[in-house]
Amino acid sequence: MAVRFKFKQLIADKCLKHCSLNGQEYNEHRLLGFIRCQFSIVPSSQFFHKTFTVCGSYRYFSSSSRQNALAKLTPQEVTNILRENEYTQEFNFPSSVKSYDSNQLASNNPIEDARTEARGLLTTGILLGVFDGHGGAACAQVTAKRLFDYITVCMLPPDLLNKYLESLETNQSLKLLEMYNDKIDLLADLKEKYLETFKKFVKELSEMKSNSLDFQMKEVMEKAFLRLDQDLSLEALEKTDGKIDIKTLSVAMSGAVACVAHIDGPHLHVASVGDCQCVLGVLSDVNTWTAKKLTKEHNTENVSEVNRILREHPLNERETVIKSDRLLGQLAPLRALGDFRYKWSKEIMNQVVKPVFGENAIAPNYYTPPYLTACPDVVHHRLTPRDKFLVIASDGLWDLVSPLQVVRLVGEHMSGKVTLNPFRLPRNNMTLSEINTMLLQRKEGLKRKPIDTNAATHLIRNALGGTEYGLDHGKLSQLLSMPDEVVRLFRDDITVTVIYFDSEYLRHCPV
Repeated sequence: MAVRFKFKQLIADKCLKHCSLNGQEYNEHRLLGFIRCQFSIVPSSQFFHKTFTVCGSYRYFSSSSRQNALAKLTPQEVTNILRENEYTQEFNFPSSVKSYDSNQLASNNPIEDARTEARGLLTTGILLGVFDGHGGAACAQVTAKRLFDYITVCMLPPDLLNKYLESLETNQSLKLLEMYNDKIDLLADLKEKYLETFKKFVKELSEMKSNSLDFQMKEVMEKAFLRLDQDLSLEALEKTDGKIDIKTLSVAMSGAVACVAHIDGPHLHVASVGDCQCVLGVLSDVNTWTAKKLTKEHNTENVSEVNRILREHPLNERETVIKSDRLLGQLAPLRALGDFRYKWSKEIMNQVVKPVFGENAIAPNYYTPPYLTACPDVVHHRLTPRDKFLVIASDGLWDLVSPLQVVRLVGEHMSGKVTLNPFRLPRNNMTLSEINTMLLQRKEGLKRKPIDTNAATHLIRNALGGTEYGLDHGKLSQLLSMPDEVVRLFRDDITVTVIYFDSEYLRHCPV
């Protein structure tokens, strides 16, 4: 993601227009031909209009990197790469969520995506989120680590909130959440700073809340997103011994888009900023799959979002606020956490940011900030037994496959997955007719027997290697063995979470 350029623009950029490759000068067309030839991959027409990140300095292909990219991976090596970060969590308590599968595949080094899943211990419900960073991994990682705490405390009733605040102040903190597959750890000094900021927020909440007020999930999620974003700003501008902390400033200068789902019984709330997407897989009475999108991307393809931004700025900025399909000609998402170089006043940019990051840190035509907001769109959906699963993913997945393709792939995976386990009768005293029906269904499922038990891995495999004739191992091998210098031209970081619902629980769930 990040500050993006279209593929043709990137190739035509002055740092690529005349580059030395094995002692020869290559212009735009010869370089593009070189990419096609060396990697045996011709980007389809959609990729010429697709956006790609420019990450740091661009290095060109050495002969060794070309050989590495051409080296074929074995099927087992491909599988090992795809399964390296997969994770499955099953829930054994009564809930509308049976389990979830997650996985990540990096393109950037380090990966700029993050993901978090947790169960509320002082509240009901399960939280799951995908965060897609840009301008570095810092903002996505910090947001993924902190946002769920902000959401949870906003849900606490006043008496429990006061009890939780008391536990914070006595350093005997009650545990808010049970985290799953939590691999992100923050630096000790940042942990301390973030805890003090969080205590201040909890104290303010406790003073505001009245026992007569019930929370609304939409307001909870909006408040949590906006307050965390505000705290990221304050932390970055706070001086210690008269100096700005470069670590918190770096978090603030990077950015992240996010999609977070809260599931509590039949109630599903989805909050999103940016271009991560959330899609519901719905099975009809005649066993056909439909995809219900629960998010709208905040980019220039969203006309209402563009109009919102234009309304917030003077008429004389209409030609510069959105330029080349980007905010101020630079940023692709039109909502994000962090990215304070599009939010802070011109005075702060000149006094704080410019001395550290240079004059180019201030975007052209920066007149009437803020240009960017972290306020999420929040959608509520009441789950029914027909809602079988939810897929949350960063745009690295949606760039390659459509929502309907994703739903069909997961649906086929659900059908074929049963054949990966030994056949067992679900109950005693089954009739021969019932057993015969099960065997016929299993025989049908064998036709779709997946390679992976994890649905997120299954999606990534098919997104990268899928063709109209099935999986292409050669394509997968090439896309997974490209050197760091060029891999971002062909795929982004991919993060996927697939959440499965318990149809029986939802069937008997009270309104």
